[in-house]
Amino acid sequence: MQDESGPAGGLRAGLDEVRQGPVPAHVAVIMDGNGRWARRRGLARWEGHRAGMEAVREAIGGAGEAGISHLTLYAFSQENWDRPADEVEALMALLEEYVDSQRDELAEAGIRVSVFGDRARLSETARAAIDDLERATEAGGALWVHLAISYGSRAEIVEASRRLAAQCVAGDLAPDSIDEDRFARHLSTGGWPDPDLLVRTSGELRISNFLLWQLAYAEWYVTPVLWPDFRRADLFGAIIDFRRRDRRFGLVTP
Repeated sequence: MQDESGPAGGLRAGLDEVRQGPVPAHVAVIMDGNGRWARRRGLARWEGHRAGMEAVREAIGGAGEAGISHLTLYAFSQENWDRPADEVEALMALLEEYVDSQRDELAEAGIRVSVFGDRARLSETARAAIDDLERATEAGGALWVHLAISYGSRAEIVEASRRLAAQCVAGDLAPDSIDEDRFARHLSTGGWPDPDLLVRTSGELRISNFLLWQLAYAEWYVTPVLWPDFRRADLFGAIIDFRRRDRRFGLVTP
């Protein structure tokens, strides 16, 4: 984990430095710190979430410039539904605002966006906005952005287990044929590579029910930068730090 001091509270790097070596194919980000950012400025929490929209644009732009193939952003967890109703309402409104303001720009940049999580709990207008965003960007091939909205990893694992169990009960699947690959294909992320790098902002050291299966061998990078202050230079710094890691996947380096 990385927690170096500096002008922005973390290790920063430029695009030229990033392009000097390989980059992770899939980066996942826990976007944390909107509330603290707002509180330190005497603002309402929803204003921190609005400020975080610029960080989302920066992260997507930086991932595209760096040559990352998949970027997963943890936008709204299932646990977040228990927050005050006015904050949840503001978050849903910001989601619709983001789609309306960024949809055409993302499509023109060749960026594909998909959303995973429990959509049934979203408002009808939020679901419609997501559907519109996915349709508008489905041809993108430069970068695939995955937004985790109303998502919880434990619920995802339980649902995958239920689907496999139903196949076994129906006689379509033998229990002893279930291996890690088959199980992974039944997760929401079944068609994507597992993340190579997990970035968490705000300095917190917890996984927050995010991609529990998929992050088994991801490298972690924790920065004290609050999410609204996160810029592409911070993402580049995480990539440079990732490059220094010795990834053994449980094996021993000769």
